[in-house]
Amino acid sequence: MLIAGQDLGSQPLLLAPMEDVSDSAFRLLCRGFGASMVYSEFISADALIRSVRGACNKLFIHPDEHPAVIQIYGRDVASMAEAAAIASTTGAEILDINFGCPVKRVAGKGAGSGMLRNIPLLLEITRAVVKASRVPVTVKTRLGWDHQNIIIEDLAEALQDCGIAALTIHGRTRSDMYNGNADWSLIGAVKNNPRITIPIIGNGDITTPQEAKEAFDRYGVDAVMVGRASIGRPWVFEEMRHYLDTGELLQDRPASERLDTLIQMIRNNIDKLDERRGILHSRRHLAASPIFKGIANFRPWRIAMLQATTMEQLLDILAQVRTILTQDTLPIQE
Repeated sequence: MLIAGQDLGSQPLLLAPMEDVSDSAFRLLCRGFGASMVYSEFISADALIRSVRGACNKLFIHPDEHPAVIQIYGRDVASMAEAAAIASTTGAEILDINFGCPVKRVAGKGAGSGMLRNIPLLLEITRAVVKASRVPVTVKTRLGWDHQNIIIEDLAEALQDCGIAALTIHGRTRSDMYNGNADWSLIGAVKNNPRITIPIIGNGDITTPQEAKEAFDRYGVDAVMVGRASIGRPWVFEEMRHYLDTGELLQDRPASERLDTLIQMIRNNIDKLDERRGILHSRRHLAASPIFKGIANFRPWRIAMLQATTMEQLLDILAQVRTILTQDTLPIQE
């Protein structure tokens, strides 16, 4: 698949932009496991043009991440254009506009998927960002604001006319949040529209290699974006890539090997941030990781992992967990 000349190969798998998840350390892991392209956490345009440290830090891209995408969001034409000019000079291959985030603090203020209630402004922002950016611009959005206003088929054509290089569609409305099942039939309808010539990237509920293959085979999308399924499980890209390339499921890696991956991620987060923030940033992955699921009486260990405040404490707990994973037995906790 090509996005404005950027070759991502056949049936590419992309890491979705996720706040407090898709930072540089996690993106590196996902690239190492086979993600074809990775997206930054979303960055507030207003914060970026005011040089807020947290927003500026999100612009960092490690040399081994490429190809990488910086994503910005906002609700004002001038600030989005100015932010695009800044973000497109960071070395990212692509600049993405977030018209899909459903959370209240973003959508409720008219940004993210809140833009789906003001299509003229959404299109004006898109045109301004395309003009201001030094790299190709893409968009990520949803089907519509709610089920009475599903507009994605017409919106896709309008966005294409604005000059975007690709479109990612999450198969839910804003009102759905993350509830129910993503509607891939509407993603497929956009892809199969003969007037659509840009790549269409499908997103929503892709958690297994089989689901990734179905997305390509049944709906014809040009790429699949994986989000929540990668949290605590960056090797999901390796599993999906292997299945897409061979038609066979990848043999399970030892749980202790997967634990090594999580420990490396924690170390990377601490190196990038500091001990306290690095551990806090890693907790979501520890809580979500499937390698701990199915272990009887694991709750005390889970609580201990999530309450650890130093690297020494956390490594000691994980060393004990490693013994459990290796022996497949759990000591009785008092």
